[in-house]
Amino acid sequence: MNPLPPLFSLQDFQVEDSVGYLLKRTRSILVSAVDETLSEQGFDITQAQGSLLFMLSTGKYQTAADLVRELCIDAASMKRMIDRLVAHGLIRREPSAHDRRLIDLHLTAAGMKLAQRLPAIYVAAMNKSFAGFSAEEVGFLKSLLRKLLANSDKIHPS
Repeated sequence: MNPLPPLFSLQDFQVEDSVGYLLKRTRSILVSAVDETLSEQGFDITQAQGSLLFMLSTGKYQTAADLVRELCIDAASMKRMIDRLVAHGLIRREPSAHDRRLIDLHLTAAGMKLAQRLPAIYVAAMNKSFAGFSAEEVGFLKSLLRKLLANSDKIHPS
């Protein structure tokens, strides 16, 4: 089977039209929309902090290292974010029951209450951002992004 020819070339490369630039710019706009919605509704957290709270609420993530990998945030930024959320009384640190070298993160009652409200905030922000899109267009975009992630997993396995 013949491999497909490359999709990109240096001759045609324009930074403002590159897939990487468009993905990064789109992410920035979506993050800003969530930050704006959080602010409008009087929450004293950022989108990044909200994502951390929501990820902890799923029960799939317990440590800062888990969150660093999943959210693609550097360890120093993660530590600062966790420190802020601890200071706000939204999460607490506890030594791991399985490995005393690790520190598990847990939502406080206030953190859980806030995490439960985040999906509605995210949905509101996404509805603003995707105004004018059809359900089919959003579904197609999601399928393309999943395909890109699958390719990335093949190149950079976890």
